[in-house]
Amino acid sequence: MGRASQAKPYVFLLIEGRAQAVVYSAQGQLVLLDTYAPGDLFGDLNAMEGTSSGDEVIAVTHVEAGRIRQHDFALLLENHPALALAVLRQVTARLSRTARRMVERTTLSATGRIYAELLRQARAHDGRTITPVPTMTELALIVQSTRETVSRTINDLERRGYISRDKDALMIVAPHRVEELII
Repeated sequence: MGRASQAKPYVFLLIEGRAQAVVYSAQGQLVLLDTYAPGDLFGDLNAMEGTSSGDEVIAVTHVEAGRIRQHDFALLLENHPALALAVLRQVTARLSRTARRMVERTTLSATGRIYAELLRQARAHDGRTITPVPTMTELALIVQSTRETVSRTINDLERRGYISRDKDALMIVAPHRVEELII
């Protein structure tokens, strides 16, 4: 994974690839803040001078992004209400994802978070297919667990016949059964 340049005060538009915003906790644990796909904005959308969120944006795949100065981006939003509305929708969706992850982190077990994330990723496609197949490390970062726990959970689902996987895709064979396991 390479680092995407996030020199402040710029706003970036992800054109191609996938990236993640991460931060290190005081204990040195890597914490996922958000994931970015093509069309997503990141950077300092409204930073105050002299402040920093402390996060880093890490490229998960090859990334192409455009950048615009924060001040120029603010002018675009002021002069183009349709663009401002689109950005508002994106920021609202991001806030909703963050709130959902916080609720899951405090109310679900590690395996429950893994089940929920697998179903969420499948729903983003056709309801049953996850492609490209995330690595165990990626899933662990997303659900704030360990790679070992994710691996055991995936292997258990496969043994039960609830999922199947190959190098190109992970198929959820019995989504209703996986849903029943979320605790």
